[in-house]
Parts: sequence; structure tokens; C-alpha cells
Amino acid sequence: MEYLILVDSNDNPIGTEEKVKCHLPNGKLHRAFTILLFNRDGKLLLTQRSMDKMLWPGDWDGTVASHPRQSETYVSSAERRLPEELGISCKLDYLFKFEYHVPYKGIGSENEVCGTLIGIVDDPTKIKLVKEEIKDIKWDTLDDLLNDIKKSPQIYCPWMIVALYFLSESKKDILPQHSSILNKWIREDVKQILEKPLKHHFPDNKWELKK
Repeated sequence: MEYLILVDSNDNPIGTEEKVKCHLPNGKLHRAFTILLFNRDGKLLLTQRSMDKMLWPGDWDGTVASHPRQSETYVSSAERRLPEELGISCKLDYLFKFEYHVPYKGIGSENEVCGTLIGIVDDPTKIKLVKEEIKDIKWDTLDDLLNDIKKSPQIYCPWMIVALYFLSESKKDILPQHSSILNKWIREDVKQILEKPLKHHFPDNKWELKK
């Protein structure tokens, strides 16, 4: 049985709870992470969630989303989880974190403080999907992804859209080493374009950047 790290709104650990109980409709605030992996051309690796998932089955996500274990950092937990879902390892860097709460069809919810990580894949041919976790993958440019999110926001996981919205808030000391990628994804119009898709997922605006 998997236990998640319960946190307060400042991301301080306050206990643990069974994963299933954390994802009930009211949810319990817990720690999570989302990974954004890019190739050298600046395309983002998106993954389609397995149809076996209880929440958001078949929807498109960032590269990998999961939960840290006790004693793990955001980076170490994400680097552990990446090969478990995609069969590859990659050095990751921390960008920022945000809090959000969003229900899913009366079945459950996500109620998380979510760290966001970035990495660059040197050899995408080594990717091997773990079918229990991921149904399919695709590589998108920013423009292609924004156009599709505008057209079909309902098929994209809400936390991924929040992560894209806050890319411009990334830690400034991270930007130089990832500038070739982030410069393509941090544009003045991105936040404006994503506001309507975010409203689709969060009519009550329950999402915010955490410092």
C-alpha cells in the first residue's frame, strides 16, 4: 500500500496517508511532482495516461506526474520515477511549485502541492513505455500544444496546464542552463492563451504559485 506525504499550504510535512484516501473527492493536500522533458529541438514530451488510471484516464499530461516518498526531494523522487514509466533516466532540475485542487467527475480529486521539474532527453529512441502507466506519447512545439489546448482543454490534465502557465516563474538560476529550451516556451502571450483552458478546469480558481 502506497502512502503519500501530507503537507500544509506552505509544503511542510504533517503526516502520511494512503494514496487512495488522498484522492477522494474532497482530497487531502499532499506532495506531488510533474516532469517536463524536452528534446534538443525544444519539443515537449507529452504522455497519454493509461486507461487503467482512476483519475483522468486517457488524458494528455506532461511527461510524468507522481508523488515523492518520505526522505525524497522533488528532484530525487522525479529522477526515481522517470525510468519506472518511460524506461529512461535523465538529470532533472527544479523550477517552481504550485498548489491546486481539482475534482474529477465525482470519482476523486487531486489536491496537491506540486513541484515542477525540467530535463532534456539526449536520446529519445531509448524511451520504452510502461503500458500500465502510459498509453502513448507525442512531441509538441509550444504553438502546436497551445492550439490543441485551446481547441480541446478537456483532454489535457489540469496540473500540466498550470505548470505551463507558471513557466515564467522558474528559478532564475535555472534559466541559463535551460535557456535554449525555456526561451521557446516562456512567451508573453502564453498566460493569456491558457487563462480560458484553466477556467475550464478550475471554475473556482483553486490554483496558485507557491514561493
